[in-house]
Amino acid sequence: MTGTPDRLDAAARHVAIYVPTLAGGGAELSMLRLAAALAERGYSVDLLLNRRRGAYAERIPATVNVIELARYSKWRARLDVLRARPADLDVVLRPVLTARVPIMSLRYLGGLADYLRIRRPTVLISAMFYSNLLALWARNLAGSDTRLVVTEHNTLSLRIAEGCARRGEATRWRHLAPLIGRIYSRADAVVTVSDGVGDDLAETVGLARGGITTIYNPVVFPELSSLAGAPLGHPWFVADSPPVVVATGRLEAQKDFATLIAAFAQVRECRAVRLMILGEGSLREALQHQAEALGVAADVELCGWVDNPYAYMSRASVFVLSSVWEGLGNVLIEAMACGCPVVATDCPSGPREILADGRHGPLVAMGDPASLARAITTTLDAPPEPAGLRHRAQDFSIDRSADSYSALIDRVAAGRTL
Repeated sequence: MTGTPDRLDAAARHVAIYVPTLAGGGAELSMLRLAAALAERGYSVDLLLNRRRGAYAERIPATVNVIELARYSKWRARLDVLRARPADLDVVLRPVLTARVPIMSLRYLGGLADYLRIRRPTVLISAMFYSNLLALWARNLAGSDTRLVVTEHNTLSLRIAEGCARRGEATRWRHLAPLIGRIYSRADAVVTVSDGVGDDLAETVGLARGGITTIYNPVVFPELSSLAGAPLGHPWFVADSPPVVVATGRLEAQKDFATLIAAFAQVRECRAVRLMILGEGSLREALQHQAEALGVAADVELCGWVDNPYAYMSRASVFVLSSVWEGLGNVLIEAMACGCPVVATDCPSGPREILADGRHGPLVAMGDPASLARAITTTLDAPPEPAGLRHRAQDFSIDRSADSYSALIDRVAAGRTL
């Protein structure tokens, strides 16, 4: 490995980033932005995908080299897990080897090992626990000296609890924490997207908290302001229309839009106001029925996926994050960067850190429609200055995140740990 303690030479600046697809999630978008930013800083960047698909697949810049991994049979994949480190049989047996459906897709493990064996990047950054596990197993299989940085983007204890609550899935999820604790301990660096996620990861899987680094997601990018000002022909945003409350995210239990709709109905009893939820998911029909049952369906629009949510955020009177858990809460930062007043649940993890204990917007209890309704009403009546929100959002810029990752890459590549 070539390099100096301060800066690697050009030959050593080969970085790979692994994420399964470019589906429309915060982790996927963060990794795509990081890949582009590192390429701008002179790194040779490979973006590794199981499949080049998803809402962000068309946003890959020409400066990033995209590699789709080979896919092997499920039987070979399970054997590869065991071959990667036979001594880990006790922790891989139930969630992986004997599970009817393993906790993660294993069929790209061999392809990732092939990539490491042939391309030999200096550093591999992986995102989300299932990709992180595959990356660490693949390095063993390949016999590679690539340095590995694993990144955790969600509050793992709550993710595990959600999995255990699903019918027929409790066994594989219940045994995930010991597996992650064992395998992550072999990474060259462990990164979490918020301090709260770091605290939770350490407690849940038994890692030393001092060995976990927080690097906030690369959220705010230079083109955001122009996208926020793009034309938007929706009739709810014409002059003299009622104020619009906006939320965005997958229509799934984690985002708890049911509480938001219930809170909105309380606000609607007292004033003219409308609610737009941007995103798609399995709970669309249930949320639509809830709005109808509460008598507010005419003022609630489930917009589905939109390519430019910033045009909606910049025109909203309030942006609401109603989640029961997050990793960071990128959408909250994006709304602030658009100058939009925000309200958030005090969920683990991220909103309290973003809003600096409530200085930049109210924090309310999770699953409490009455408290959420009061916070929305208060914010509509006395919104904060947009300039302060935009200034705070810059703490989560692409440049700041990429600078932190660049320093970490150079450190681990040079063989130094925390």
